[in-house]
Amino acid sequence: MQRVLRSIIGAIVAKGKMSKHKLLRALASIYVSITRCTPSIVLLFLVFYGLPAVLYDSFGIDINGIDTVFFVCITFSIFLGASSSEIIRGAYEAVSKGQFEAGLSVGLSEFQTFIRIILPQMLKFAMPNIGNMVIFMFKEGALCYTIGLRDVLGEAYFLSSKEFNAYSLSMYIALTFIYWPITIILERAFGYFEWKLTPKLSNEELTTKLGEEA
Repeated sequence: MQRVLRSIIGAIVAKGKMSKHKLLRALASIYVSITRCTPSIVLLFLVFYGLPAVLYDSFGIDINGIDTVFFVCITFSIFLGASSSEIIRGAYEAVSKGQFEAGLSVGLSEFQTFIRIILPQMLKFAMPNIGNMVIFMFKEGALCYTIGLRDVLGEAYFLSSKEFNAYSLSMYIALTFIYWPITIILERAFGYFEWKLTPKLSNEELTTKLGEEA
């Protein structure tokens, strides 16, 4: 859910920043600026404590009984939506505009051109940043224990508190050996995806391609 919301927000904001309308560009820029300047833990508290208060005071809607995961998803969708928008915008602008025109010239619709020609190249350009964002989100998720979510860190604190925090140092060392391997696996996985998305040309094909571009 969080990844879908983040992608939707990112796509909408990226579209706004590339819009010809000044108001849309301004709104998108303000959203990105405010989100980037707000620490994730502050935004988490604002959503967790502020959203139920606003909904109850304004509309009489009580959402205090909703699972904590809901607030986590909303928070990180808003927080990472700004980063996603910049990744999408940068990847789109990195693709040559002639690619789109070439697709239309051979009879493809705008949607077909985007899906079959533009999007695969966007993924190639965006993959390193997507990988960095996923790893960042994985590590930032450790903050969710502050609002009662029992993730890895939350569970560790719960177990440590049962022993009156007598083994806090051991707990942090154990957590390090949990986060390190997972982060390395994620890094290698996205590196592999990036390699798969990079076209593999033989020397002859590369020479031909360079000759055509010249």
